[in-house]
Amino acid sequence: MTSFSRPGGNFTGTAALTIELDAKRLEVLRELVPNARIIGALINPNRPDAEIQSRDMQEAARTLDQQIVVLQAGSEAEIDTVFGNVIQQRIGALLVGADPLFLSRREQIIALAARQALPAMYNTRDFAAIGGLASYGGRIAEGYRQAGIYTARILKGSKPADLPVVQPTTFEFVVNLKTAKALGLTVPPMLLARADEVIE
Repeated sequence: MTSFSRPGGNFTGTAALTIELDAKRLEVLRELVPNARIIGALINPNRPDAEIQSRDMQEAARTLDQQIVVLQAGSEAEIDTVFGNVIQQRIGALLVGADPLFLSRREQIIALAARQALPAMYNTRDFAAIGGLASYGGRIAEGYRQAGIYTARILKGSKPADLPVVQPTTFEFVVNLKTAKALGLTVPPMLLARADEVIE
């Protein structure tokens, strides 16, 4: 790929901007759980960009003067193990990195976070909708819509190389107040005012 605006070759599509938003998610999580001395950052070590994701999360934590512990899970069993160790590591909140494994195991992750009374921040609304504390990220449905538009254009003769890779321009912040109350958290009014959706 030459660039997002001129991908070249037979390449185009949509970019999700997932790990690029981890710093923002960490910032919001700190606002939600200001007393968390240590925040865990859950990543999948099997991702091709896992090292970059880990480095970026650590850099974001340094910028915020926040202690962070990178936790790695690349399977269902490893997710269980990570949550089994959070108390010993004195983790007060969790940032769940963007990863297809975590999205597919969201019910497991939400249940484990609830069992540990661990406030957690996620990258898509899918987590907050089923009981996760909060999420911040692009709208997945918008990416699918754009893929459909591009598919139609290509089928009508457009060359993929002439279609820029579309990046999200709007992001949604979702807070689950029911979960916040169950965790004994008071969501700051200014943070609630910034939410695109509040689940009660």
